[in-house]
This record gives sequence, C-alpha cells and structure tokens, in this order.
Amino acid sequence: MTAWLFVLLGIGLLYGGGEALIRGAVRLAAQAGLSPMVIGLTVVAFGTSAPELAATLLAVLRGSPEIGMGNVLGSNIANIGLILPLAALITPLFGQGKFIWREIPFMFLASAVLLLLLPNDVLGRWEGLGLLSVLVGYTIYLLREKDENAAVVDEFNVEFGKVSSGKGYIVAIGLIIVGLVALVFGATLTVDGGVAIASRFGVSDRIIGLTLVAVGTSLPELASSIVAAAKKETDIVLGNIVGSNIFNVLGILGVTAIVKPIEVVYDHIEVDILVGLGFAALLLAIIARTAKIGRFGGFVLVTGYGVYIATMFG
Repeated sequence: MTAWLFVLLGIGLLYGGGEALIRGAVRLAAQAGLSPMVIGLTVVAFGTSAPELAATLLAVLRGSPEIGMGNVLGSNIANIGLILPLAALITPLFGQGKFIWREIPFMFLASAVLLLLLPNDVLGRWEGLGLLSVLVGYTIYLLREKDENAAVVDEFNVEFGKVSSGKGYIVAIGLIIVGLVALVFGATLTVDGGVAIASRFGVSDRIIGLTLVAVGTSLPELASSIVAAAKKETDIVLGNIVGSNIFNVLGILGVTAIVKPIEVVYDHIEVDILVGLGFAALLLAIIARTAKIGRFGGFVLVTGYGVYIATMFG
C-alpha cells in the first residue's frame, strides 16, 4: 500500500512539476523576446517530456535501467496507442502533408536507431551524444523553416496568456524552481515505489517501466492533448504526441546515456522497440490513407494497445 501511495504521489508531483516548469519557462522565454512559434517548438514540446526525463534519469542512476528504458519505450507506445485515440474520440485529428511525410517518418527512424545501438546491451555516452546532436539539428531545422503567423500567436496567448515583457522574471524563475524540485521528488517517489511494487508482485522492472511509470509520466501529454482536442486544435495534438516521441528517444535517452551509460539486456526490450515501430507505422498508414485519425482509426490503435498490454501480463 505504501509503495502504491508513493507512486501515486510521485506521479502527481511529476505532473504538477512539469506544468510549473513549462509555465515558468514560457514566461521567461517570452520576456526574453522569443516568438510563440519558437517557444512552442522548444519549451512547450520538450517541457511536456520533463517527467519522463526525470524518471528515466533517476531510474538509471539508482541502478534500475530497465525501468528507465521501459519508461521511454512505454511512453512512446502509450502516446500513440492510448492518448491519440482518446483525443480522436473527442474530435477527428487532421494531419497536414508535411507532417504526414516528414514528422511521423522521422519519429519512426529515431526509434529504429535503437535497433542498431542496443544489441550490445548498452547505450554509451558517445551514442547518447549522437542522439542528442540529431535532436539539436532537427530542432534547428524546424525553427528555420517555420514562419510565424497570427493564428499561432492567438493560440499561444489563449493557452498561456499574454505575457508582458520586462516584468515577472521572479515569478517565472520561481515557477521553474518549484517545477524542478517537484520533478526530482516526484521521480524519486515514482521510481522507488515502482521498484517496490515490482519486488512485491514478482513483476519485472521492464514491465513496471512500460506500464505504471510510462503512463504516469505521460499525463502531461494526455492533459494537453485532451484540452487541445476539445478546442479542435488538432495540429497541436498531433505535434505534441509526435514531438514528444521524438524527444523521448533522442533527448531523454541521449541525456541519460551521457550522464550514465544505460545497460539493458537487448533481448528483454527488442519486442518493445518493434511494437513501438509497429504503432508508428500503423499511425502513418491510418493518417496517410484518410489524412485524419477518426474514431475508427482511434479504435484500431487503442485495440492494438490493449492487446499489447494483455500479452505483456499474459
């Protein structure tokens, strides 16, 4: 019971910490003169993955690398197999041409790289640096190509409020500090609770990472996707999910491997990497055929996710 309370409290702190971090960073970036588009592509997109980063990094540092790796792989699978379908139940999610043929394939390739890097059972520092470098290059490419427009500014102001320049630095920095502290404590409770539950019920660290920790740290993506879907901001939903999946692999695993090489048994996680690639391919097939994810497409995705979870515990 104590372990479950630790996990629930930890997930709550991860969610609240992630939200505080994003709000503070958005305020700080806006007052520094960055445009809403730049903030959206960097601060907001990467900030929603802060809980995954905190939990993964701490799990590896505490000697539970399979929880950390399972968290990343499980979050990516849950993003496509669970969160997207829930958003599609609210409103059909329409995709633009460039998004379909660039962002989703890049997400697929980013995950496929793990099949090449992990067969030796370790993701080392140089490999982590390589992943992080690809993420930096891709982000720079996106920022240079995107053009600011009034619709983006309006959506930004509605979501975060219009931030006046020159004032409020103390509030912004305070939110960032509170967010970081909450993330550290939340990650500690979640990882420690997850390890205790795994030991108590004889479940592997991998499964705890793929399910309990992964879904818990995906709450920011779930919350932002549901809200955006309710507002019919479907580009934001798709961009949030795909961007998060890209950052999870390139950013979180990259940063974590640089801090401490991630040692996992490849045979234990190969199937999960392949399942993640399968969901990415299925997403591309659905959205390329109809240019949207409707209720039927959402049903297909969530059914696949249910089968995957059932097979894991079967």
